[in-house]
Amino acid sequence: MLAKRVVTALVLLALILPTLFLLPPVAWAALTLVFVLVGVSEWLTISGHPRHAWPVAIVLALPGLAFLAWGGVLPARLEVAILALAVLFWLLIAPLWLARVRPGRAASLLGPLLLAACWIGLLRLREEGVLPLLAAMAIVWLADIGAYFVGKAVGRRKLAPRISPGKSIEGALGGMMLVIVAGLFAAAAPVMADTVMARLVASLGPWGAAGVLAFVVAFSIVGDLFESLIKRHAGVKDSGWILPGHGGVLDRIDALLPTIPLLALIHIWMAP
Repeated sequence: MLAKRVVTALVLLALILPTLFLLPPVAWAALTLVFVLVGVSEWLTISGHPRHAWPVAIVLALPGLAFLAWGGVLPARLEVAILALAVLFWLLIAPLWLARVRPGRAASLLGPLLLAACWIGLLRLREEGVLPLLAAMAIVWLADIGAYFVGKAVGRRKLAPRISPGKSIEGALGGMMLVIVAGLFAAAAPVMADTVMARLVASLGPWGAAGVLAFVVAFSIVGDLFESLIKRHAGVKDSGWILPGHGGVLDRIDALLPTIPLLALIHIWMAP
């Protein structure tokens, strides 16, 4: 299993990194659109609509392709509205569904919309530059790494035992601390001046930046738990099979779904 995970990760890096660094932004938009459409299919499948999964994804591909052909840029107010609505869902509705340990009836309908909002956030961050985009995604990766190792070492108290028994409060706090420490160090590097960490420190100071980064990590945990809730309700371990050793696309991007729209909004708010 570990070998499969490593090989799959290397293949993904070999696909993603050249797309980011060597090709124009539209290539990144097209690649991430493919991942989003697979995610839509997986979401609908585990939400109880397998027969509609790919037809809906294909239908959604049409406006996505038209959007790219149009230039891949939304009017500023529409972009902010879409990102803000997604953030409000993750802030207000998702925690309520997690508290009752059952997704709402609208979960299957909202999934494609939440994935679309994440895609728009990814495109917005790519407009800021490759490093701002990677820095935003690294917040989620570091939170996951910190939570895993701290949870394994000292995790005792369960974070959400009825949803994801493997997650601990200590692990969540460990991931949060790793992000804060790494983010503050990164903010001091001149090459990172356009990243969310540096902009937060410049605008709010180190303590304010630490608070916002902690909030972003909390958002990533909500996304992770929410996908676990949907899978648990469906009685499946993985969202799909397309990534050997990792499961499905949703299993890899669940924590990005809430954080990318939030970070894109933060970048818009702090734009010079």
